[in-house]
Amino acid sequence: MIMAWVLVLVVLGSVIFHLVSPWWWTPIASNWGYIDDTLVITFWITGIVFAAIVLFMAYCVYRFRHQSGRTAEYDPENKRLEIWLSVVTSLGVAAMLAPGLIVWKQFVTVPDDATQVEVVGQQWFWSYRLPGEDGRLGSSGVEWISSDNPLGVNPHDRFGADDVIVEGGNLRLPIGKPVKVVLRSVDVLHDFYVPEFRAKMDMVPGMVTYFWFTPTRTGDFEVLCAELCGTGHAFMRSYVQVQEQADYDAWLADQATFASLQQGQPVRVAKQP
Repeated sequence: MIMAWVLVLVVLGSVIFHLVSPWWWTPIASNWGYIDDTLVITFWITGIVFAAIVLFMAYCVYRFRHQSGRTAEYDPENKRLEIWLSVVTSLGVAAMLAPGLIVWKQFVTVPDDATQVEVVGQQWFWSYRLPGEDGRLGSSGVEWISSDNPLGVNPHDRFGADDVIVEGGNLRLPIGKPVKVVLRSVDVLHDFYVPEFRAKMDMVPGMVTYFWFTPTRTGDFEVLCAELCGTGHAFMRSYVQVQEQADYDAWLADQATFASLQQGQPVRVAKQP
């Protein structure tokens, strides 16, 4: 009886903890409310299954407790029960996977009007590359990485000359404009994660990964590395600063281009329309 009550209290305690818990998600600041919806669906399915299994265990502990003169019945196979459990489990797994697959397709299907921004992870800081006056990024590659060109921008690509380089600083974006975030790592595994955007993606050396989002409110949102990447992992932080278009244009106009950095003379770039 004691163990049965303990199991019942575990379920009740879990439900109460959820209802009064002070730990809730941060306010969302992008278009990815779909991800919150998917998590809620998964939470309810797993929560109901958890409560049902634990309460069933409590029932079994009480119903089949030791009693004088009672003997156990050996029943190693029950085809009807196995079929029932297989069907219910398959339906539950499908109910959790289906929303995730739909959201994932949206997550990697980039709108045609999205602006491409590159994020480069390196032990233990973030660097960014934004399109300049021509509105597009030049190509890049590890073969071009050097002390004078830490992001590996192709110096022979004319589209890269006016790219804006932000090394070890913060990323600024205009509000309400879709952004394709292209991710590269130059050393080990990293993970670009901004909790308020509900957006994160692994950065694998030798690969280019991506996702997209649309900032929906202005503010400063902390960038975290969500993949253990060495002793300085906890300090690998930055900010995404979402601004009104006019403020963003004013900031962009004061940034140096890749070409000017190669010449050692910072120059102003033209404002984007």
